[in-house]
Amino acid sequence: MANEFLVTSRSDMERRGWDILDFVFINGDAYVDHPGFAAAVIGRVLESRGYRVGIISQPDWHSAEPFKQLGRPRLAALITAGNLDSMLNEKTAAKKFRNRDNYSPGGITGHRPERATIVYANRWREAYKDVPVIIGGIEASLRRFAHYDYWSNKVRHSILLDSKADILIYGMGEHQIVDIADALAEGKNVAEMYNIRGICYVANKYPVTEKTILCPSYEEVAADKKCFAAAFKIQYEEQDAFYGKTIVQPSGSRFLVQTPPALPLTTEEMDAVYELPFTRRWHPEYDTLGGVPALQEVQFSLTSQRGCFGHCNFCAITSHQGKIIQHRSHSSLVREAEKMTTLPDFKGYIHDVGGPTANFRHMACAKQQIAGACRKKQCIGSDICSNLDTSHADYLKLLREIRQIKGVKKVFVRSGLRYDYVLADHNKKFVEELCKYHVSGQLKVAPEHVVKHVTDIMGKAGIETFLEFKKWFEAANVKVGKKQYLVPYFMSSHPGCTLEDAVALAEFLRDMHMQPEQVQDFIPTPGSLSTAMYYTGINPLTGKTIYVARQQQEKQMQRALMQYKNPDNYDVVYKALCLTGRQDLIGYGPKCLIPPRRSRARFSRDQRDVDTGRSPRKFMKNRNR
Repeated sequence: MANEFLVTSRSDMERRGWDILDFVFINGDAYVDHPGFAAAVIGRVLESRGYRVGIISQPDWHSAEPFKQLGRPRLAALITAGNLDSMLNEKTAAKKFRNRDNYSPGGITGHRPERATIVYANRWREAYKDVPVIIGGIEASLRRFAHYDYWSNKVRHSILLDSKADILIYGMGEHQIVDIADALAEGKNVAEMYNIRGICYVANKYPVTEKTILCPSYEEVAADKKCFAAAFKIQYEEQDAFYGKTIVQPSGSRFLVQTPPALPLTTEEMDAVYELPFTRRWHPEYDTLGGVPALQEVQFSLTSQRGCFGHCNFCAITSHQGKIIQHRSHSSLVREAEKMTTLPDFKGYIHDVGGPTANFRHMACAKQQIAGACRKKQCIGSDICSNLDTSHADYLKLLREIRQIKGVKKVFVRSGLRYDYVLADHNKKFVEELCKYHVSGQLKVAPEHVVKHVTDIMGKAGIETFLEFKKWFEAANVKVGKKQYLVPYFMSSHPGCTLEDAVALAEFLRDMHMQPEQVQDFIPTPGSLSTAMYYTGINPLTGKTIYVARQQQEKQMQRALMQYKNPDNYDVVYKALCLTGRQDLIGYGPKCLIPPRRSRARFSRDQRDVDTGRSPRKFMKNRNR
């Protein structure tokens, strides 16, 4: 059945001569048959093993009937919320509803429920209560332990407990789903699969072994932020396939059990996954609605590797994909690129060759191949490990091979470049070749902030590293005769960032003549170290107390300061400068951010805050507690 979509209807089943499926896959996203979409990958992996798989995308969750459309599966139901956490997909950092869902037909919102994994699992139980339920994907993976939920502002149970599923797969899932499928096909029950790596299950008694570690219970982490931080530290440090132990977290009279992470895919295994017969299209049923917007950015992109040793603390990739880089072979990527050139919509442009970080093409060091990533040491970030392998030779060779393919006009690099890694390689030739062949006028990079104690907490390099790379980039463009620009991303309201730090960032943007078109306000998503800091006010790895901007008023000010030239932000910026005692930045001088207010009526009476009724002095006192 090469180059056909997975089964989505009874008529599809009849056409294939199937009267029953082995697995029904409930998917929170629209069905896009592309390796950038998790449901398609897992479905294709199972199909390649001879299993019959059908997919129900974005079912109406208001009753159980839509979940019955493909019938009762022989082995199990697989459930995912989609490529994004359903709450993040629905709401912004300000907890407002988004006006677009790129993973739904036509970008129209409202096609999935909040906490989709839980809702889907419960509806499935209504439809077929005796069929095993396996949950997975990013939402399940990052909510596998008791976790802080930003949108409800409380600590929630493991999603496995709330969904009442039988097994939770965390991580990317290819190894786990095959092991589970084979066990079910052999007639094993769920309890006989508890030795599979990369899963969570619920036990009625504590599974004591010498390779088991107990972390604070749900009740403890919900009641005490220090316990939450301690639990997160255990979960964070055991997230390694080579030395990670089984983790147990009590919840009431039951025990959530996480087995050690699945082993990384070998190059051969990863090649096999990405060379499965994906159509690289959204399902034809979405054509009349304009398709699925999320496909546009990745349709003609190549996934070169997965995993990240970058240690950005606001990112949960290490909790999902791991710190160890897994990469594909050059020959596999070349074959995929050659197939792209035969597709009717291909115009000669490959939009990206990379992964979570484009230029991390191999493991951080040789030690990781046998001992895993260091438990308490970072490869790169505010400091760089002396053992880090910084060579870009393999990545550069790969880019050269792909751009020489007949029918390929241009190969871009867009999936995040770690410029501190480039500098550590002392490789100006790489930057020159990057600028000459692989930049489309702008190169996106992410310094995130300019104040050192903030970038340290983020796990990022200091701003001086960005400035050094900027010199390299500009010199390279002069050498190759191009006018191209860096587009730096900055983040507001990250733990550790005060209003004074936000003013410092605004001054940097002023001095660099930068005007960010988009601003990212920190969103505390489940599973990240920064989210644990946000909730607890503690760095779980060091035990140090950290300032956190939690009030929407201050978050709004930090965000507005990054776009201080926007007239709509004038009042908010003015307020922030007054609160921080930086009235020197209000005026007409070259260092001023905004001009004086023509009318000060709204800020009379000791510059009282009209929104909260509190004076600036009182607000600052409360903010610094």
